[in-house]
Amino acid sequence: MFNFENQHVIVTGGTRGIGAGITESFLKAGATVIATYSGNDSAAQNFKEKLAHFGHKLAIKKFNVSKTSEVEAFFKDYQNEFPTLEVLINNAGIRRDQIIATMTEDEWDNVIDTNLKGSYNMTRFAVLEMMKNRYGRIVNMSSIGGKLGLPGQANYAASKAGQIALSLSVAKEVAKRNITINNVCPGFIETELLADLPDEQVKEYKSQVPMKRFGKVEEVAHAVLFFAAKESAYITGAQLDIAGGLNA
Repeated sequence: MFNFENQHVIVTGGTRGIGAGITESFLKAGATVIATYSGNDSAAQNFKEKLAHFGHKLAIKKFNVSKTSEVEAFFKDYQNEFPTLEVLINNAGIRRDQIIATMTEDEWDNVIDTNLKGSYNMTRFAVLEMMKNRYGRIVNMSSIGGKLGLPGQANYAASKAGQIALSLSVAKEVAKRNITINNVCPGFIETELLADLPDEQVKEYKSQVPMKRFGKVEEVAHAVLFFAAKESAYITGAQLDIAGGLNA
């Protein structure tokens, strides 16, 4: 359905969870994918081995998106290794759930730094690359939580709402250069990010979803590829909920 032949795609947090599904979907659509990660070497290596049949089409890079110096170094290396950049998926994200009264400064800062500052860092340098060819597609993996706000997720919700606000400004800055930036807002998706939830909480969350189930990674990836496609040239600054009817 989608054709990304001869396109280069960066997927941050692209070796696990939703990111892994997005990486694999782009590979199947013909893209060369640079999947990034920050910590779990064994998971990244296992992921690369699983997709070894894609050969040189998949590259794995390790750095922390919240560290500006590491992002800058990544893009310097990128320029030497890859000829162009067509697509950036800002997917790297973490959760550190805690009610606001007991949330530590570190729990707040770590989530904001990874989820929001990481998107700023990657978008900033990616735009500079995309402007060279006057073409680009940026997709932020935001969350329905950025609109709903869930108990214990003030830091996460703020970071995800911030991604949407970031895109609204950037969309206006880069539109004339044929660069778009949009947001996919998943609801509850079956990944390891939800694996630590108690059974009772899982039942409660599913009861809130009109479809009465959690979403699948491939259902999110489909929306990401839609925004990243050349045919989506007149869509920018938009948000698409992939949440089974759960909305604000």
